[in-house]
Amino acid sequence: MAANFNRDGFALAAAMLSEAEVIALAAAIARLTAATTDARGRDGAYGLRNLLRDCATVRALARSEKLGALVAEHLARDAFPVRALFFDKTPAANWRVPWHQDVTIAVAERIAVPGFGPWSVKAGVVHVQPPRQILESMIALRLHLDDCDADNGPLRVVPGSHRNGKLSAAEIVVAREHCEPVTCEARRGDVLCLRPLLLHSSSPARQPGHRRVLHLEYAAAELPGGLRWFETI
Repeated sequence: MAANFNRDGFALAAAMLSEAEVIALAAAIARLTAATTDARGRDGAYGLRNLLRDCATVRALARSEKLGALVAEHLARDAFPVRALFFDKTPAANWRVPWHQDVTIAVAERIAVPGFGPWSVKAGVVHVQPPRQILESMIALRLHLDDCDADNGPLRVVPGSHRNGKLSAAEIVVAREHCEPVTCEARRGDVLCLRPLLLHSSSPARQPGHRRVLHLEYAAAELPGGLRWFETI
């Protein structure tokens, strides 16, 4: 049975990006990763943050009519991009991601607003956990720059788990035990649409090569109390 976004919290949009778009996007990201090194001295090519700010190609694609129509189909016509991340699983960075929900957002500065917290700082940017209602008015698009099959560390999801709100660690265990996860294989150029509160994980690739993904987040509303999205464009 094909995934239904409202019911299951995820859906695959096949062949959304042309080969030319994939090549241009991969080249633009490669230029940024070439000289990037994290605090532990590892090559930055395995992941980048703040790409709406730092990469014109990503900004243009995030604001394109093509992705705008996809977001409007599942969220809202006036939704706007608020964060862009890049991940690449390689033999040198073949990590495991445990079951979790995406519950933090990036903001311009820390302002005390009821319902927001705890706070953290990642790569110099302030992050916070917002109320459930904010996360429920968001969508993430995962743009695949490589084929991602069962051997290449694909995302696994628990269908429908986004409907239960923000879950505790114990509730995540229960949800995982009571529903069979789905493996989200994808082809180069496919876009996987996700609700942030959907439970998801990924295992290390059994045959690690490249598994490049551009992760774009969109919101349907501005933040309250003077808070501002960090990467709004």
